[in-house]
Amino acid sequence: MGSEGTGAPDVSQQDWEAWQVYFETTAQLTARIEDRLKAHGCSLMDYQVLLLLYNAPDRRMRMGELAHRMVFSPSRLSYQVGVLGKRGWVERRRVECDGRGWEAVLTAEGLRAFRELRPAHARDVQELFFSALQGDDAARLADLMRRVSGLLG
Repeated sequence: MGSEGTGAPDVSQQDWEAWQVYFETTAQLTARIEDRLKAHGCSLMDYQVLLLLYNAPDRRMRMGELAHRMVFSPSRLSYQVGVLGKRGWVERRRVECDGRGWEAVLTAEGLRAFRELRPAHARDVQELFFSALQGDDAARLADLMRRVSGLLG
């Protein structure tokens, strides 16, 4: 794919094909994982919030940090936490140490829900993603994605 005269960097056809395959495959994988989680009554975004809180110290995280990790605007995260709050899975609380900020806290019910969802999600990820990897593919992919993430800030 030539970029002569466009001012765009010269990228090979093979590189563009790699981008296209990445783009289409991640969209398909995300949609398939979303469908499977929804069969268990949970969206992919719900699961990601639960996962981040599960892995956080004391199973709580400041709303700003959670929004950053989710790549959400603060208002979108507030909505998502509200949805999870209605289910009894997450509570929004003032940060105890300073009283100014807000944090999301995984509830006992949210912990139970996450622990119920995790095995099915792990099987889905194994089937739809890990089963296609060989040798050191996972390590190489993780390294590549860290490099891309580094470019994004």
